[in-house]
Amino acid sequence: MKSNKLVMVSLLAAALCMVAVTTVSAAPIVIKFSHVVAENTPKGQMANKFKELVEKKLPGKVEVEVFPNSQLFGDNKVLEAMMLGDVQMAAPSLSKFKKYTKSLQVFDLPFLFDDMAAVDRFQQGPAGQKLLHSVESKGLLGLGYLHNGLKQLSASSPLRVPADAKGKKFRIMSSDVLAAQFEAVGAMPLKKPFSEVFTLLQTKAIDGQENTWSNIYSKKFYEVQPYITESNHGLLDYLVITSTEFWNGLPDDIRVEVKKCLDEAIAFGNKVAAEKSVSDRQKIIDSKRSTIIELTPEQRQQWVDKMKPVWKKFEDEIGKEYVNAAIAANKK
Repeated sequence: MKSNKLVMVSLLAAALCMVAVTTVSAAPIVIKFSHVVAENTPKGQMANKFKELVEKKLPGKVEVEVFPNSQLFGDNKVLEAMMLGDVQMAAPSLSKFKKYTKSLQVFDLPFLFDDMAAVDRFQQGPAGQKLLHSVESKGLLGLGYLHNGLKQLSASSPLRVPADAKGKKFRIMSSDVLAAQFEAVGAMPLKKPFSEVFTLLQTKAIDGQENTWSNIYSKKFYEVQPYITESNHGLLDYLVITSTEFWNGLPDDIRVEVKKCLDEAIAFGNKVAAEKSVSDRQKIIDSKRSTIIELTPEQRQQWVDKMKPVWKKFEDEIGKEYVNAAIAANKK
């Protein structure tokens, strides 16, 4: 009788262990996606689309938690948090990676790309794909590029030729290339957080800034900047990033499906960015709050001539192969 009881207890314990193991193995993989913008932006819509696609394709296996508006981390802290395992995905602007690699500074060079089609050709080509791995030695891995668009110059007075910018203060992201770009036209670059730009413009603590049409519209910069020069002089894009430890730790079949979902979500986000660039520009025109200055070819060439020496200044840091590949991408 005693032995029967012992057998029963052993069987029950084994069954409970099996249930526990099954429960643990069935627990879904959680991907925390942290970003700093609103959900209605291209980046916000991309992240939500990624969540939708993953949870539809891998129900019960993978869950995506999206944290917009810096709810978890700002762009300056998110990469450190990622390497600690506190977040699995993010999409900081390309200018945020200098601490991890200098090669990504190629995207900050002024007048490097003729249009977004050239940007796509470069990013999807061999050099652009190689750059996704340029942070791998630091424990990070680029998974894809997300567009915001080409940047314009806004200011409190008209900017038609480089001399118009002389002595004026412009807010920039934390980038040595962007600082050199404004110094090349005699302006004073100031590295300030994005969240402070509207107030700085409104109080006239700065004279201008550079940004995409969607950011100028969504953050209402056009309401406190009477002039916007349509310069298309630079690029504002993001790198969708993860940690190598997390990515390589995923089961192979899961990793393949998650990457497919991400690629589809990025394509969706890039389509949103392209549409918003056009529609937000028109909304600014319709508001009549700010005058859009269209440069003549001769005026634009003056800006190019002044800023292009910045390429030479940084090409050794960045790598000539990347600069040359970007230039080549302009050839259709």
